[in-house]
Parts: sequence; structure tokens; C-alpha cells
Amino acid sequence: MKIYKFNRLTLSIATMLLVCSFLASSAQAPKHEYKPEGYKIVTVETPKDVRFHVTGLDSDKYGVIWVATRLGEVWYLKNNSWSKFAEGLHEPTGLLVDEDGSILVAQKPELTRLIDNNKDGLADSYIPVANQWTFHDNYHEFTFGPVKDKQGNLYGTLNLSHNNPDAFTMGAMGTAGGYRGFAFKVDTQGTYSPFAYGLRSPAGLGSSPKGEIFFTDNQGDWVPTSKMHLLKQDKFYGHPVSLIEIDGFTQESVKALSLDTLSAMSEKPVVWIPHVEVANSPGNPEWNTTKGKFGPFEGQIFIGDQTQSNVFRVLLDEVNGQYQGAVINFMNKFQSGNIRAEFDIHGQLWIGQTARGWGAQGGKPFGLEKVVWDGTNPFELLDIKLTKSGFKLSFTEALNPESVTANSFSAQSWHYHYSSNYGSPKVDLTPLTINKVTLSEDHKTIYVQMPLASDRVIQIDFPGLRDVKGRSVSVEKVYYTLNKLRE
Repeated sequence: MKIYKFNRLTLSIATMLLVCSFLASSAQAPKHEYKPEGYKIVTVETPKDVRFHVTGLDSDKYGVIWVATRLGEVWYLKNNSWSKFAEGLHEPTGLLVDEDGSILVAQKPELTRLIDNNKDGLADSYIPVANQWTFHDNYHEFTFGPVKDKQGNLYGTLNLSHNNPDAFTMGAMGTAGGYRGFAFKVDTQGTYSPFAYGLRSPAGLGSSPKGEIFFTDNQGDWVPTSKMHLLKQDKFYGHPVSLIEIDGFTQESVKALSLDTLSAMSEKPVVWIPHVEVANSPGNPEWNTTKGKFGPFEGQIFIGDQTQSNVFRVLLDEVNGQYQGAVINFMNKFQSGNIRAEFDIHGQLWIGQTARGWGAQGGKPFGLEKVVWDGTNPFELLDIKLTKSGFKLSFTEALNPESVTANSFSAQSWHYHYSSNYGSPKVDLTPLTINKVTLSEDHKTIYVQMPLASDRVIQIDFPGLRDVKGRSVSVEKVYYTLNKLRE
């Protein structure tokens, strides 16, 4: 097969050619619409005649919305009016409003602080914060972040390259060195350090209310389906090529590692995200800390997906001191590819969008939308927790007891195959028997008993359930990543 090298002028065309065959199978025809009652999507007007590919998104304490665009600009929305703050950046894919009001932007070669010294609404200073990684002018070498922990340390992630002839590869993606495939940390003194490795295309970073750092990674080689991890120092997250920069490893020794060895070295994800059914290319985890302004889903994680043009929820569960949990779809039919999510002070969920050339279910190439809640309490699965004999499912409204039977449920389980292949099918797909269901006294919680096994994804369907008003849920299946059984 002939290998072509593309320059910047043909970059977008090259990107489309590289992925078109993959998109043909993964970006399927639009699904049926699903959304909780009381929620709607509002399209936000963006600056006229500006290719407003939103790849960085944050809001400040005054409710001002800040945006970084893929084409190198920073804008802010204040009093329903857009203003340009900065320009000339190199394909930024992350933005953070710092406590002092300065703007941190992750662009390909650098993490940069933007400061408006004379308070005229324009950035005067572009100050390098970190640039100790290497950028090889490869289109796929994105820099994501930053996010901040409770101590004030900053974190970012560095994408692997694609189609770089100088890169070390063991699949579709590679590294030519300089910490590609790493997460990094910049401490409060400004010191940069590599933090973790084995990342592939970690397009989303988020900081929990506790200050823990989570990230999503996109399905591909060595990533059987998209996933979300808790970021831990000096841990390996599965893609082997970045090991060549770890002491004791060489290209030859990395290539010689068996699948079993690499799998044993790898951190387990908090959740696996089923491909196409939920997401193909997830963005940043965003915590709902709106204190009820966004409805009943307080404390939960919301993530947008670039390919499926949807938003899904992550329901964390702490089992034996470790995080695992579930994913469930929330809303779809957005106008473009959802890559960034942000809750503002009013409890609105803003969604930054770009198709970039990869394509998305939503037909528009870029945009900005927000999800707003009108106060109606929907009937939906609220949460799921593992028990010793099955699962505890909580709902937002009281259920009709007549609908709560074993026949209202079905379940199945599977796992994924870890390898250099581009993704994995569901392996050992097995139906599960629902042994017993029990409804709580307040009729809002169902205990489901079923056989359990670790290192499986458990899908539970509940289409037969109805609330006391006769409503059915808009999303009738949930996917739980069962890493460990409850002791």
C-alpha cells in the first residue's frame, strides 16, 4: 500500500480520507430521538462568517461563556454579544478560565496563559505555561486540557500521532517521542512533569468535585471501545507505544511484550462506553454541580460524543474502594459533533461542537448549543449501584407496581478483546437470567437479582417499566462496567 505524506494545505482532505472507511461503519444512520421530558436543546447563534469549531469551552463566575475554536481563536459571550479575545493559536482543543480571570488554552505545541492587562477585552499577553513535549507537525498530535485539581496543579493529555512516517507504531497510532501518549502535570510552581502514559486519543479531561482527574479515550488500536479512566500518577493505560520513553523499555522490548503482559500492566477503566450504542469519540467529563438547577441528576457526569452527536451520563459506583459504574444515553439529535461540555452558573449545559472532517450524526460542521430544563420532573433511570446479588436501580419518579416484574427486564453481558486491532466486537455475549425483582416501599427503587461475574459489561434493559402517571423512560437500557464484585 502506498503511503502519502500530506502538507497543511491538504490537511482536512487527508483527514477525511484516512477515516472515511471507518466512518462508513461507525457513523450509522441517525437513531430514534431520545430525551428526558422537560429538557430541550437551544441553538446558540455564533459570530457571523466565523468557522466556529468549538474545541475549548468554559464559563466564569459571572456566567460569561469562553470558547476556543479549532482555527486558533478565543471568543467570549457576554450579555448575548460575542467578542474576540485572542487569535493566532495553533489548533487549540481545550480552555480553562483560571481563578484570577486569565485564560489557559491548550494548543498543539504549548499550554498558554492569555491575560488582558489593560482590561480592554483583548488578550495582551500570551505567556507560555508548558511546552516540554514535542510537536512533530502531525495533524493528530492534539493537546487536551487543562484541568485543575484541588491543590491548583494543572493536567493535560497529549495525543498520539497518525500517519507519521517517523513514528514508532504497533497499530494505527504512534509516537516519534517527546511524551506523545502521555498525561502531564504542571504544579503550582510551574514545574512540568510527565504524569501517566499509555494514552491513545484522550480527548476529554475533567476534574471531579473532589478534585480527582478523569479522562476519556477514543476507541481504536489498543482501545477496544471508548472508555473513561481515573488518572493516576505513573500508571499505564493500555496503548504500548509510549512505553519506549519509560526507563527499562526499548522499541524491541515493547514489541516483544505479550498481550497478557500488556493487559496485566494496564489500568482498568472506570467505565467502558459501548461503541455506536453510546459513543464513538467522547469528549470531556462534566460534573453536574448545579444544586438542582438541571433537574434530578445532581452530581452525575455528562459527556458529549463527537460522532454520535449525543450526550450521555456516567453513573459512578464505588466498589471495594475503587470506582466503576455505568453509562446511559441522555439526549441525541444535536446539530453537530459534541466534543466539549460545560455547566454555567444558571444550570445550563453548554455543548461545544465540531465535525472537523471526521463527520458526525448532526449534519452541521460546527456550532454551539445548550441543554436547558423547564422544571418538569422526567421519568428516567436516576442511578444504578451494584449489590452482592445484582443491582439496585433508582428512578426519578415512583413506579407503577404492576409494571415491576421480571418480564419488564432483560440482561446480557460481554467483555472486549484487548489487542492492536482497531476496536473490538462484544466477546462472549451471554444472556443473563433475571432471578427476582423487588420494589422498595417508596416505589422509586428496584432491586434486581441476577448472576454476576467480574470483568464484564452488564447491559440491563427495562422497557416494560411505567411510572404512576403511565410514562415510560426515554432511555431503556444501561451499561454497567463490572470490574469487581462487591465484597
